[in-house]
Amino acid sequence: MHIMTKVISLSDEAYRDLKLLKSKDESFSEVVRALARIVKKEKILELAGAWSDAPEMDNLFKNIIQERHKTKGRDLKL
Repeated sequence: MHIMTKVISLSDEAYRDLKLLKSKDESFSEVVRALARIVKKEKILELAGAWSDAPEMDNLFKNIIQERHKTKGRDLKL
């Protein structure tokens, strides 16, 4: 992995918050990356069920399933 140092500015309060999350054997970069993964996962989870009240999506998924049933599988010899 190539490490490139970047300088960022944090308020004293943000630095203290970040430092509280950091363990002795952990770098600030590791803490920031862990927080970013959590936020990304939460954003993805916000989408869960987003189309549950959309009848047009039900129709789209029904059409996809119908088209999948129409296709025939093939045996491949390797």
